[in-house]
Amino acid sequence: MEQEAQHNSAVQTTHELSSSKHNDIARPPLVLNKRTMRWISSYVSTIVESKTPLWWYISIAVTSPIALITPLLLIYLVSTGVGVWGNNSPVAWAWDITNFVFWIGIGHAGTLISAILFLTRQKWRTSINRAAEAMTLFAVVCAGLYPLFHVGRVWKVYFLAPIPNSNAIWQNFRSPLLWDVFAVSTYFTVSVLFWYTGLIPDLATIRDRCTTKIKKFFYGVLALGWRGGNRQWRHYEMAYLLLAGLSTPLVLSVHSVVSFDFATSVIPGWHATIFPPYFVAGAIFGGFAMVLTIMLPARAIYPQLHDMITPMHIDKMCKVILLTGSIVGYAYLMELFMAWYGANPFERAAFWYRAFGPYWWAYWSMMFCNVISPQVFWFSWCRKNIFAVFIVCMFVNAGMWFERFVIIATTLARDFLPSSWGMFHPTWVDIFTFIGTFGIFGTLFLLFVRFLPMICMFEVKAVLPEANPHYGEDH
Repeated sequence: MEQEAQHNSAVQTTHELSSSKHNDIARPPLVLNKRTMRWISSYVSTIVESKTPLWWYISIAVTSPIALITPLLLIYLVSTGVGVWGNNSPVAWAWDITNFVFWIGIGHAGTLISAILFLTRQKWRTSINRAAEAMTLFAVVCAGLYPLFHVGRVWKVYFLAPIPNSNAIWQNFRSPLLWDVFAVSTYFTVSVLFWYTGLIPDLATIRDRCTTKIKKFFYGVLALGWRGGNRQWRHYEMAYLLLAGLSTPLVLSVHSVVSFDFATSVIPGWHATIFPPYFVAGAIFGGFAMVLTIMLPARAIYPQLHDMITPMHIDKMCKVILLTGSIVGYAYLMELFMAWYGANPFERAAFWYRAFGPYWWAYWSMMFCNVISPQVFWFSWCRKNIFAVFIVCMFVNAGMWFERFVIIATTLARDFLPSSWGMFHPTWVDIFTFIGTFGIFGTLFLLFVRFLPMICMFEVKAVLPEANPHYGEDH
């Protein structure tokens, strides 16, 4: 009996030690307050099913007129000519390509969160991937407007596609601008497929909960007959995995191709091999800042989202912003170093002009917003402060626009010959066209929040403890 008691005591001590060790290394839950699968389905679906709130009507009443500005000004542009923009000689590219690269960069975080973090099995992505993917699509829509209308005769834009014709007119496939057409169109197509594929199970959930025939028919058509059977899930998971694998190289390739617009030229300040990784890091940097910019207000409007978009999610995104912001800062300093070390007088002059020429305000705004402001994320108190996080993200959004403006406008304004120097000043058409794209982006996102589930329900359920097949076992 004494030996049995000693054995039981030893087993109990071992169990207590293992439990203590398990508690010490336990990670914070990805869903707070012990929410159940039923609660997740009910709450996320209720956002779509419930009566349209007053704040949504007020917001759409603000963003819709702003969104209308852009198509009206583009009609004015086509009927009058591209000269209504402030582009001139030598600054043939200005706000149009600046805004194009800005919006394309914002679209990178959605694919990164969805594809790369999915392949690396980062479970914290599940609460934010749906909204980030939607943000990607809306940003690419805004970006595509600029090169489309910059060609001037927009009704001839189909010549950019390699369509056989009787005149045997073919594109210059060595032109980086043509590479943009293929890269961006491929990126948009794959992103739409990836986003819609992830929506199908949740659309079926909303379809089954609908109480009116019109809604049930609408969501039933979008759900493509999904019933949640084992065979459907097997095919779905394989398709999602293949799309994630296809999307991953797009994160690297699309913005690398965009950077080739500049890096393959011989203009001082552009002719640099650091541009592709520098642009990719900057795109992820700005994209994550925009994800937080749109998700923090949504989290404030819907308090229950605090249980799914937790402080841990915000903390991890802040760390990604800190990492990519440090990479961008390193790229800035490396550009300055190579301009000095290369002993090319034109290269040195280009960077001196950026920092101390007439556009000095844009350069130093870029340095402060992109390099200095994210450094506060080294401190955990700042990553936990929602207002501080939102302010830094707004700085980053502004800084990424300044970066593209500095690269494009200040470089073209000072070419090799002083006789070809000039300055760019945006016109009212430039300014309001850009403002209108924010209206388009905001309107599309509001429509998304109102009619589609902004949280991926089935993926959030998969990270709950009860999703573990060993959940509830007594060890």
